[in-house]
Amino acid sequence: MSQQPVCVTGVVQEAPGGSPGTPGMNTTSPSMPHDLTCDIGSDSLCGLPGIGGRSNVVVNSVWLCLLALLVGCGRPEGKGSRPAPPPVVAGRVEIDEDAPANIAGTPFRLTDQAGKEFSSADLAGKVWLGSIFFANCPGPCFRENQAVAEIVKEITDPDFVAVSLTCDPANDTPDVLWRYAERFEADAARWKFLTGDMQTISAVGMKTFRLPVEVGVHSERGVVFDRQGRLRGGYHLLQADKVQQLKKLIREVLAEPAAPAAAGPSPPAAGSPTP
Repeated sequence: MSQQPVCVTGVVQEAPGGSPGTPGMNTTSPSMPHDLTCDIGSDSLCGLPGIGGRSNVVVNSVWLCLLALLVGCGRPEGKGSRPAPPPVVAGRVEIDEDAPANIAGTPFRLTDQAGKEFSSADLAGKVWLGSIFFANCPGPCFRENQAVAEIVKEITDPDFVAVSLTCDPANDTPDVLWRYAERFEADAARWKFLTGDMQTISAVGMKTFRLPVEVGVHSERGVVFDRQGRLRGGYHLLQADKVQQLKKLIREVLAEPAAPAAAGPSPPAAGSPTP
């Protein structure tokens, strides 16, 4: 079993106009490099050893601000650098009728909490809510999934499903995810907790969800997809008013006339890394 990530987070509110803020930092501060565009909300910064504990609050805040620049910002990709995270979805997304469905570019096969294969093809014709978490996260992820549980309980339409990707697949086995799902009384048919190859999870998170994701590092936003697999919007799951906007968006998308679903090309076999 690999080392358990440690979760570190801060309290952040949406800035006016829906643009997320950064803990202890003004995103328009002259001290911020001009080539960095931050849009991370209060997303968790996890897997950061050695900066936990109440006695290190000031140090944590400084580190969190610095790490927010690295994890939640777009920056030029150089030799040996990590891929720049995509711009985080904040609010509704305008549909581009000529663009391929978001899900079409990253077909996948992963494993759900029951140990069964679940693929992108299973989402064809469904309206679904995507999110990222890991089971060992002590605070933010649990509250994030409490919000998802509330949404799934309230919206009972059989065409709606929630899909939660773990960003710690080495530890989050199907058995671990099954026990974790039980804490939320999750219906395995309507709420999928998925694990598998980290490369695949990262590709789906970055390219389809358009959310930053690495091992133990994730966004706390929920993103909504329509029956054609198109990204329709995303809101923060730890802010009550944003959760209400998520519910409203989901209901509006469910009310749209059904059209031919786009699941994209056949996904690779389970365990095979996504290109």
